[in-house]
Amino acid sequence: MTGTEQDFKEYRKRLRCSVAQVDDIFEECMREALELLSPAGVDAYLDGASVVCGLGRGTELVLIFLQGIPVVAHRVGEEVIPEVVEMTRMFSRTAHGKAINPFLSTLPAVARRLEEMPLVREYFGLLERMAREAGNGLIPVLQNSDRLLHEIPLGGLKNWIEYGLRGYRNQPHRMADYFGLQSADSQAALQRERRGTLYVDHERKLDLFLRALWEMDEECHPYSLAFDRLRKPSPYIDRKGFHIPDVYEELEGITGIDRYRALLAHLAAHRLYTEPYIADNFSPFQQMVIETFEDARVEALAMQRFPGLRRLWMALHPIPKEGECGAEYCCIRHELAMLSRALLDPDHPYRAPHLLEYVERFHERMARDPHDGKLAVELGVKYLTAIHTPAFRQPRIWFKDTEVSYRDDNRYMWLFLEDTDNEDDFHSDHAAANPRQAPEEGHALFSRHHMEWDYQSNSYRPDWVTVYESLQEDGSAARIDRLLEKNSLLARRLKRIIDMLKPQQPRRVRFQEDGSELDLDIAIRAMVDYRAGVTPDTRINMSTQHSGRDIAVTLLLDLSASINETPAGSDRTILELSQEAVSLLAWAIDQLGDPFAIAGFASNTRHEVRYLHFKGFNEPWNEIPKARLAAMQGGYSTRMGAAIRHAGHYLGKRDNDKKLLLILTDGEPSDIDTDDPEYLLHDTKKAVEELSSKGIGTYCISLDPNADDYVSSIFGRDRYAVIDHVDRLPEKLPHLFMSITSH
Repeated sequence: MTGTEQDFKEYRKRLRCSVAQVDDIFEECMREALELLSPAGVDAYLDGASVVCGLGRGTELVLIFLQGIPVVAHRVGEEVIPEVVEMTRMFSRTAHGKAINPFLSTLPAVARRLEEMPLVREYFGLLERMAREAGNGLIPVLQNSDRLLHEIPLGGLKNWIEYGLRGYRNQPHRMADYFGLQSADSQAALQRERRGTLYVDHERKLDLFLRALWEMDEECHPYSLAFDRLRKPSPYIDRKGFHIPDVYEELEGITGIDRYRALLAHLAAHRLYTEPYIADNFSPFQQMVIETFEDARVEALAMQRFPGLRRLWMALHPIPKEGECGAEYCCIRHELAMLSRALLDPDHPYRAPHLLEYVERFHERMARDPHDGKLAVELGVKYLTAIHTPAFRQPRIWFKDTEVSYRDDNRYMWLFLEDTDNEDDFHSDHAAANPRQAPEEGHALFSRHHMEWDYQSNSYRPDWVTVYESLQEDGSAARIDRLLEKNSLLARRLKRIIDMLKPQQPRRVRFQEDGSELDLDIAIRAMVDYRAGVTPDTRINMSTQHSGRDIAVTLLLDLSASINETPAGSDRTILELSQEAVSLLAWAIDQLGDPFAIAGFASNTRHEVRYLHFKGFNEPWNEIPKARLAAMQGGYSTRMGAAIRHAGHYLGKRDNDKKLLLILTDGEPSDIDTDDPEYLLHDTKKAVEELSSKGIGTYCISLDPNADDYVSSIFGRDRYAVIDHVDRLPEKLPHLFMSITSH
């Protein structure tokens, strides 16, 4: 993009900032932004600069933002711009305003070190934790961020910060020395994390390795191993390029840089020689065996081209001991690791007849046609038939000496035409249909990651849960109208209570950016400030509100599979009773005039928490939300902490004096990927505490007659109600709401 002088004037008008110094650098900054960013990126850039300027924390911040953000966004992605703005807002509203300057100043250097948006998000997550737990250590960390990330990987930085937070939790006055690298134990902890070879330090060298030897111009995307310890990620290939660890330590006498070379050579061989197969045609065991033969085939082709790779790969390939895996284990990984070693190493120690036979077959086929794409499939399926035993179904799997560290997870080999049975399975991105990447719901909006609290380690798991947000499909609004008509007698009784709760006296609310009329006194003062060269207050409007109530409410519904059940003694399901109760409550809140939203949630592991919108704050209570409520369905599990954080994200944006999250559930937090029953209880309690710290109240209405113990521990003694007789829910729910909000 380019810009004329008139264009720059238009761009300057869009930047809502009256700081005089901006005019001195604006045109130069805009030229760079137009060159590096897309039109949408330029819009986000100008909007972000306007927000930073409007924080009212001095003229320097907006200048730093304007000069540094185009380069940052160009390097790690334009989606970083709103997240940078949100970070500055967070610092500003949490009494860490002085941290904004070093945060923005060091961001270009940080982006240069991290290079990938997921790593930048993890870095932001560390800063948020520092702001919460070690406020006086935040600025020293920001000031030293370039040095820290130059010496240790992001995972090492996380460990170094963890050490400081644990060691000085009871001595907060010493945190500044630790995080400022002034204390001896700080230097020692940093030295302890300075291990391994950082990819970013050798990026150019490895890029030349790919170009010179493989004639490839692939992008490499580093990821950190420190933020997902339970599901340790593996290297992989997709359309974006090669995804590789951000740091490698020495292994089996092989240096970190040579481990990178071994990995990149293997990935390059797949990119050159592998054509994907249809995964749906094979069982999981067949896929594993086919992958072993295909890995060996592409490596054999690579070694024909560069014989020195054999020594490197053999040094990193484990040598499992034959017969070491016992009958009480599933030994398929052990069998395939031996086969893989034998295919690579002519001097392998194995004597199993079936293994020797198929190693010989493999080399015969390779001698005839090494580019035969059917080789791996034909040999793999037959080899599995030869070695398969009922013991392969054992739940205990043998892992010793089975991981080949320089190989990827082989998702590049497979096309998935249908979804897999295993929720943890990956999917390729070869343009085949992929329900994981394109959910069935055509109305899906976007996903958001949320942290989760691990009570055993007493720490957060950053970006641990993925919430998919969508609009509930429509049903028949007439069904909700019939429910309301059925409860007309109850509605008339409620109406008398509502009339008493309605606010009566009007009051003026001043200092508003948007309002119904101009506040003349403030406008005159702003004009005087503007002419004096001082940033004026932009809140020059006022509005009229009725006194007595200023509350925003979100009703969050548990939509897990259990709501499809019919309680004992009732002729209706919990779902039907919930629809009736929520309809009546929505009518009551609408009569009160309180802004409210209705949403529901259900989870299918931490990778898929569904958050459905029934009614937004700005939507009227009419046929549209009624139709969505009529189509409500139950399914999956109850990962409540993630849903509470997501609902709190929207409630936190409201300007109302009071904010209430009302949760209707029929059971305790749970999910199928969590064996520890305490884990999600503690996470939900932590989510409630997080909302409370932001001024958002929570109240739980449980339909579980045994809920008192766990609900009180999560929400507090006076912040819940248990409805033992579910049939009374339509009557109880509106009364409970008005009781909660009447004072």
